[in-house]
Amino acid sequence: MKILYICHRFPFPPKRGGKIRPFNMISHLAKTHQVTVASLVRSVEEGKEGEGLSEHCFKYIMVRVNKFAAMLRMILRLPSLVPSTMGFFYSPDIARRIRKELDENDFDLIFVHCSSVAQYVEDVKGIPKILDFGDMDSQKWLEYAKVRSFPLTLGYKLEGMKMERAEKRLARKFDYCSCTTRAEMETLQGYNVGCRTSWFPNGVDYNNFCPGDEPYEPDTICFIGRMDYFPNQQCMFDFCKNTLPLIQARRPGVKLTIIGANPSPAVYKLAELPGVTVTGSVPDVKPYVQVSAVNVAPLSIARGTQNKILESLAMGVPVVSSVAAAGGIDAVVDEHFLTATTPEEYADQIIRVLSDKEERSRLSKAGRARMLSNHDWSASMKRLDALIEDCMSLN
Repeated sequence: MKILYICHRFPFPPKRGGKIRPFNMISHLAKTHQVTVASLVRSVEEGKEGEGLSEHCFKYIMVRVNKFAAMLRMILRLPSLVPSTMGFFYSPDIARRIRKELDENDFDLIFVHCSSVAQYVEDVKGIPKILDFGDMDSQKWLEYAKVRSFPLTLGYKLEGMKMERAEKRLARKFDYCSCTTRAEMETLQGYNVGCRTSWFPNGVDYNNFCPGDEPYEPDTICFIGRMDYFPNQQCMFDFCKNTLPLIQARRPGVKLTIIGANPSPAVYKLAELPGVTVTGSVPDVKPYVQVSAVNVAPLSIARGTQNKILESLAMGVPVVSSVAAAGGIDAVVDEHFLTATTPEEYADQIIRVLSDKEERSRLSKAGRARMLSNHDWSASMKRLDALIEDCMSLN
């Protein structure tokens, strides 16, 4: 088949959450289909890196979006019913090039990853269309509204409501809709828009993310995530203020390594606390994670699947996660990983791993085994193939 694949972030190299899922879909589909990819980049550097996608698809359309123009489009949509998110991911150039591509080629399928770029093909008719929401973005904005202060809380609530309205409208315009987790699919089904729905999980490259050769450091905790992302910042501010002191009071030698690109000045300031290291951007997160005794993911805002948890478990590093972040992981709490809610619970669970080598070993082996069995990309792509086959049978 000839497939036009549209995604919101240019999917190469697959080094962050918004790129990993589409890249694996594209590389899988390109083995048996002719895949043309259309997506956006935000900088010259991202564009240069993205050129490597040529080895994984038939053709790609890359358009660079000016940051100022993107912000202006977001602002212009504030007084309208159109979500500002749609403005951020809109480019008249890529809209024109997608229309040209559709005029010049007979595509058998249009596949869109992320609702924010469904706007480019929502009115296309006569070609089967699949919209992979991944996560339901509206719910993320509504979660933001609960934790931000006035007046930001009003802005996020409005964006969430506008995005939910857009998600319902878009779902009706596609033949098939999919999500990353069962919970996200249930949110979509709760809209009662009558579209065909399914879900297929994110996987993990367990050959790349594997246990290290060096012994782990028994008093080292780590956190992984982009540190220009509000939920990551928020959870680390809270963890360092309310949980880390409880742990260090019972185990004084405990250290925390915060691993992630683009830390804000406030995040860098956390390194002034006893035992805290903020790495900033690193060439490879694996060496930092592999020597850690436990990885903590105390996110209060978390939609879909947290790839950082999948990767840590695949490396044999136990995870203590929030209940919210655990929702996208196909694993059993207390059997494959641990969860907590309050600072006291986090402290207890983390010290449980730090102080008991046998318990850490059990979680390490069980977590990796679960990733191999339940978050294998090849199994996930079989579900994608079945979804596409089902969609094509409708037309």
